[in-house]
Amino acid sequence: MKNVIKYMKGYRLVFGLAILSIVAATVMQLATPILIQYTIDSIIGTEPAGDLQFLMDRFGRNIMSIVGLVLGIALIRAVFLFLKGYFSSYAAENIAQNLRDKLYKQIQYMSYEYHTKRETGDLIQRCTSDVETIRRFLGVQIVDLGRILLMVTLSVIIMVRMSPKLTVYAVLMIPVLFAFSFIFFTKVQKNFKKADEAEAQMTTVIQENLSGVRVVRAFGREKYEIDKFETVNHGYKEKVYKLIEILAGFWSSSDFLTLVQSGIVLVVGARMVITGEITIGILVAFITYESMLLWPVKQLGRLLSEFGKTTVSINRIEEILSEPIEQVMPYETRPEIKGEIIFEHVNFSYPDGKQVLKDINFKIEPGETLGILGSTGSGKSTLVHLLQRLYEYEGTIKIDGQELKTIEKQWTRQKIGLVLQEPYLYAKTVKQNIGILRNDFEEAEIYEAAKTASIHDNILTFRDGYETVIGEKGVSLSGGQKQRVAISRTIIDSDKRILVFDDSLSAVDTETDMKIRKALKKRSKDVTTLIISHRISTLAEADTIIVLDQGRIIQKGSHEALLEEEGLYKRIWDLQKMVV
Repeated sequence: MKNVIKYMKGYRLVFGLAILSIVAATVMQLATPILIQYTIDSIIGTEPAGDLQFLMDRFGRNIMSIVGLVLGIALIRAVFLFLKGYFSSYAAENIAQNLRDKLYKQIQYMSYEYHTKRETGDLIQRCTSDVETIRRFLGVQIVDLGRILLMVTLSVIIMVRMSPKLTVYAVLMIPVLFAFSFIFFTKVQKNFKKADEAEAQMTTVIQENLSGVRVVRAFGREKYEIDKFETVNHGYKEKVYKLIEILAGFWSSSDFLTLVQSGIVLVVGARMVITGEITIGILVAFITYESMLLWPVKQLGRLLSEFGKTTVSINRIEEILSEPIEQVMPYETRPEIKGEIIFEHVNFSYPDGKQVLKDINFKIEPGETLGILGSTGSGKSTLVHLLQRLYEYEGTIKIDGQELKTIEKQWTRQKIGLVLQEPYLYAKTVKQNIGILRNDFEEAEIYEAAKTASIHDNILTFRDGYETVIGEKGVSLSGGQKQRVAISRTIIDSDKRILVFDDSLSAVDTETDMKIRKALKKRSKDVTTLIISHRISTLAEADTIIVLDQGRIIQKGSHEALLEEEGLYKRIWDLQKMVV
């Protein structure tokens, strides 16, 4: 409840108005049985009107006047119910919107390492279904809680005034229903968590399948994917069905207990009418109030079940919101970046203890090109990721003489362009993908960047040219085309003083590779460049080349110098020459 109240911040007054509206509507509802009792006993019958004598004095023994009063009360109640729904829905929708915004912002600023460990489908589930569960609780159930408490309290007070003896019989089963509702609440909470997690697993399978549709088609894995989905779908169905069984058990049992309670009131009340202890009007009113009393108690079970679901959803959302995010520290600065890079005794290990980089040392002058060669898993990509502080490291990394840890992360990433081997493209036009960093790029700038990446001529052959929508993740493009669009997107920004190509030329042919490198060198002659590649011809023109093996630099030098010494670089060069 503490978190529920926290989410209501800024809208508590609106919720207060919703509660006042439901109070007024409840009072109107409770007035109707009193008028029915008065009609039966004092208008049709001859009993004294008691507290309602003023109605007889004003309207006489007139049934139509009572009908008018009942209709008027119903109309007033309808207005207050509308206001209750309006205020609670207004607040709940705004809270849900704010919560989604907060979650999305939180996800954007959480560490890169966090995202590498979490399933996308699970995060989507928390930002959609779990937020919807909270919205529904705030919009409906939390206001109904006030209604239930008020209805029970006022109904009992009125019933005691009518007949204390019959009231005792009327509340016999209520403690049982309360206990039953609480037991039901604990069961629903546990099973809803299982169902929610199963739905997240199913969402993950769908998301992965849609994202990897090319791989599925290429390897003919449709049957496997269908079987996998059917398995998780069946698991989700079983958990939801278990939840439905619990709900069905509660409602059927509570209905039985309610009918037993109503039967007790009817039998005892009928005997009291026969003996003259109460009037027929009181019995009719009593039965009406009994239904008003039992309905909220039954509804409490529903409210507790929804509260159980909401607590699960809140816990899942709070797990995200409680994660540490990347923040700008007071000592972090935004220095001018020219491109000098120094690594001194840099080490890096993953949280599981596996050391990836060991005592890395090198220096790159502004405008120079560093080539990085190494086998898969040697630490090449991790090394360049440290430059953008996607991970924290041990040792010293300096940019233009300033320790990287003292530079604001967002500033560093604005100045360092990173092109990945598997770039992510959006389901937008080619032009929008290339100019996605800003909205004010001129067409000439977009075309020039595309020409530098040797993709301009290809784009012109597309059906709509630069206005061609390339599909989610660039699914309609080849691997080489995606890489070149990603290169265009990175180099269009002249603020990038350091460019990193993480094996991002691997999907283009050797001739195109050479054309791109020449164009890049001409366009970005003052930009420091780091190139990771398995193709030595791509690295040959670099000022310095380092060779990584098991996280260590085992060779360093120019292309010519490395060919003169025996080692991994020369062996790879000889193998690639043989293949050519």
